[in-house]
Amino acid sequence: MDIKSSVFIATSLDGYIARPDGRIDWLEQANERVPEDEDFGYGDFIASVDVLVMGRNSFEKVLSFEDWPYGLKPVVVLSRSSISIPPALSQTVSVSSEAPQDLVARLAETGAKHLYIDGGLVIQSFLQEGLIDDLIITVIPILLGTGKPLFGTLPQDVPLLHLATKAYEFGFVQNQYRVSKNI
Repeated sequence: MDIKSSVFIATSLDGYIARPDGRIDWLEQANERVPEDEDFGYGDFIASVDVLVMGRNSFEKVLSFEDWPYGLKPVVVLSRSSISIPPALSQTVSVSSEAPQDLVARLAETGAKHLYIDGGLVIQSFLQEGLIDDLIITVIPILLGTGKPLFGTLPQDVPLLHLATKAYEFGFVQNQYRVSKNI
């Protein structure tokens, strides 16, 4: 398959993407320190993406935002249960219960070249099946102690090739890795 799957996400220093109840208040508070013109490369990244793939919990969290952040970009929500799609999003958001491998194959057949994989459980399932090509992880200087982890159990080690690290004056640190499929 000629398709790339990427992760672009923020975590606490101890590796959590949300509190146990799914709240991201700590991230919203941290973002208040970020200059308005700083997007951490997200604009260029999202412009390179053909389709977003996220889990139900992430989708419901994004629906709670003031504005839908993805415009007309196609979004596939992975869920085994039914999800109500707001009418305004019915042209761009679809729901799938496909296994990650099957979904990636189907999206590749439709011409997709770059997938943005979002949401803890979805990222974990794609990693477990060897479907993640690169990760951009921005670490926020806070320890939560508990919450929803970015990474879960893996059937084997996932070797990474470090591509870049950027430290920001307001304390965030962004790391970029490529998953090494040759080790």
